[in-house]
Amino acid sequence: MPRSYPDRPMVGVGAVVFRDNQVLLIRRGKAPRRGDWSIPGGMQELGETVFAAAAREVLEETAVGIGNIALIDVIDAITPDDQGRVRYHYTLVDVVADWQNGQPIGGSDAMHAEFMPLHRVPGTGLWSETQRIINMARDLRGI
Repeated sequence: MPRSYPDRPMVGVGAVVFRDNQVLLIRRGKAPRRGDWSIPGGMQELGETVFAAAAREVLEETAVGIGNIALIDVIDAITPDDQGRVRYHYTLVDVVADWQNGQPIGGSDAMHAEFMPLHRVPGTGLWSETQRIINMARDLRGI
């Protein structure tokens, strides 16, 4: 199914991964927002659970293994074109997880990956929804 002008919403999964007082961030390697900071994630595959998709995407994009996965929130990202038709429609399922193993390196769709101290995150220019999700994850984990 094409990503632009789809016939139904596409499901994307994002993961907020904590290691102590640090969060795993990537620099996006592809559009949209190529080069921008984000949390790792990607499209859910047919027959794959949301949590399995989160673990796979984090591993593919950063070489980091995760565990203790829990739901944070679901975001409807709907972008109309100038005529009001739906150009993009993503249902974004965001989860929180704990680092289990591995050192971050940019993989598949990420040009860079690193654990960033939480106090540095607000200055990265994250999408406001991503910052909100990270804040919700911090609250869930008591960080």
